Amino acid sequence: MRLRAVLQPVIAVASAAALTGCLFSESVETFGGPTMGSTYSVKYVRGSGVPYPEALQKEVDALLAEIDRQVSTYRSDSLIEAFNNGPAGCQAMPAPVLELARYGLELSHRSEGAFDLTLEPLLNLWGFGPKSRGQRVPDTAEIDAAREQYGYRLLEVRDGQLCKARDAVQVDFNSIAAGQAVDRIAQLLQAQGANSYLVEVTGELKAQGRKPDGAPWRIAIEAPQSDVRAVQRIVELDGLSVSTSGDYRNYFEQDGRRYSHTLDPRQAAPITHTLAAVTVVTPSAMEADGLSTLLMVLGPEEGLAYAQDHHVAALFVTRAAEGFVSTGSPAFDALFPAQGVQP
Repeated sequence: MRLRAVLQPVIAVASAAALTGCLFSESVETFGGPTMGSTYSVKYVRGSGVPYPEALQKEVDALLAEIDRQVSTYRSDSLIEAFNNGPAGCQAMPAPVLELARYGLELSHRSEGAFDLTLEPLLNLWGFGPKSRGQRVPDTAEIDAAREQYGYRLLEVRDGQLCKARDAVQVDFNSIAAGQAVDRIAQLLQAQGANSYLVEVTGELKAQGRKPDGAPWRIAIEAPQSDVRAVQRIVELDGLSVSTSGDYRNYFEQDGRRYSHTLDPRQAAPITHTLAAVTVVTPSAMEADGLSTLLMVLGPEEGLAYAQDHHVAALFVTRAAEGFVSTGSPAFDALFPAQGVQP
């Protein structure tokens, strides 16, 4: 299930003591594997009564396989592809799929269309979607035709069903599915008695509790550089999720101009503003995932205003003549008042 390009802008910061746990009755266990065209990883504190990693990994892999069967746009037999390929009307969906749809539609209405789950025809046209035929700049007629095939007002959740108003509507949960997967893995761990953990799926991340030595889970937010991986700042998390969206790795160039994979549904085109990356911190990984996408579309001014109005903890990194400039929303600065310096 390839939901996104391989981009992991948040990095777990580990130490030898955290990984061995040899001096404590509890230990940090680690497992992971491939998922969604990228990878996932789980670190958790195993104490008395908490399963060994082999048992937990089986459950996590089964959960990720279920998510793949439900929302992957890269397999023809998934539930969402059956919906996408079907006629206008309604189809019953499991609760997690309906949760994705409800939250996506909530963001769409709040932002007046800057976030849109039905954007797949436009993504395909520009070469960033699951059914694209190569990256290129489409002509006006192609863009006008694509506009007729998407729009969040053509989608709704009604009586436990997902409904679309036109045959051509295609739903893609790319912008929130990985975040929801993180939340669901965290719930699975807690149900098994693991109350301290660090979960990452394709770069979306959630941490809770502390390591056996009492140290917090520390997360490095990556600086927006396409050639090397560099740490911008380090934050400590407990009960919080982190998601970063950026345009510095997934793009194409044509006639000397750069085109980002982040599309603005309102303009039917890639974003053109100076925002290079935005990081969102919230308790829910699904919400952080969706909000980072939305704020990336909105850009530095409109995005910061949205974050202020909706009390979103967000860190904006914009391009300027002197390099990159970072600006935290009031909620972000309040959440990390003494953190955020370069390591």
